[in-house]
Amino acid sequence: MNSNDLVIHTEGLGKSFGEVHALKSLDLRVPQKSIFAFLGPNGAGKTTTIKLLLGLLKPTSGGGKILGMDIVHESVDIRTRIGYLPQDTRFYEHMTARQTLEYTARFFYVGPQSEINKRVNEMIELVGLEGKADRPIKGFSGGERQRLGIAQAQVNYPDLLILDEPAASLDPQGRRDVLEVMSRIRKYATIFYCTHILDDVQRVSDQVAIVNEGELITQAPIEELLTGTGDVVYSVTLKGDTQRAYTQVEQQPWVSKIEVSQNGEQITWQVSVTDESAAEDQLMGLLVSNGLKVSNFSHKEQNLEDVFLNIIERSQK
Repeated sequence: MNSNDLVIHTEGLGKSFGEVHALKSLDLRVPQKSIFAFLGPNGAGKTTTIKLLLGLLKPTSGGGKILGMDIVHESVDIRTRIGYLPQDTRFYEHMTARQTLEYTARFFYVGPQSEINKRVNEMIELVGLEGKADRPIKGFSGGERQRLGIAQAQVNYPDLLILDEPAASLDPQGRRDVLEVMSRIRKYATIFYCTHILDDVQRVSDQVAIVNEGELITQAPIEELLTGTGDVVYSVTLKGDTQRAYTQVEQQPWVSKIEVSQNGEQITWQVSVTDESAAEDQLMGLLVSNGLKVSNFSHKEQNLEDVFLNIIERSQK
């Protein structure tokens, strides 16, 4: 990828605190107009990375650029072109959403009041707070507060929006609303965000990077990550005596693993295979020839949580 197409580009970016290496030689590539999920377990180096990108910490090694500007020497210029939502957003509770956005906008605009009002109204509409815009924030739900936080981060027309756990601790409706806002914003800005909610990542993201113990483990488009990280898995639901069939299927050279669960008389196998063609040709025949009744035979949909856990576990071996 051409470096001119990258919003964030780091090379060997590292940060140590004494003997603790919080981030080790991070090479990150974040393309324009993407929703980029930055994932990892607690303590993996995600918050340290964000602080380095925002200029709140100085790297111990390596460096990086945001929008073509150096994160150390041009940090002030970078901040005029990015928006940031911290994990724990705080507001003046007595103020309304409109007052909060107008207050923030005045840090960026010196033009006429009519232009500020126009921008504030755009942000209120973008995050769906029209009905709450003139009410005190102290009465807002968690989801409404997060949407207001995103509007505040977006008020300066940023080219890059950095969000730290934007949907954490929200109920399903609050999470849905935040994800919808993120999807709308992608027309205007690149979104780089951290989260532990992997279902949300799978719904809205198109690029994913995973870090663990301060190191970048993988970075790829989400479709590539979901389709290219391991065996194909078949889910089969059976009735009957499965012992002989289990032994035969397990011995096939194209079978890597069988996971078994049971609910009453109904038995479900998750059969991981290394050769999808061989499985299509032979698996059903092996089951039926052993007198089993097959009520379901299907591909198991790959999900990001499984992929994430597999990648983290492999990185720790």
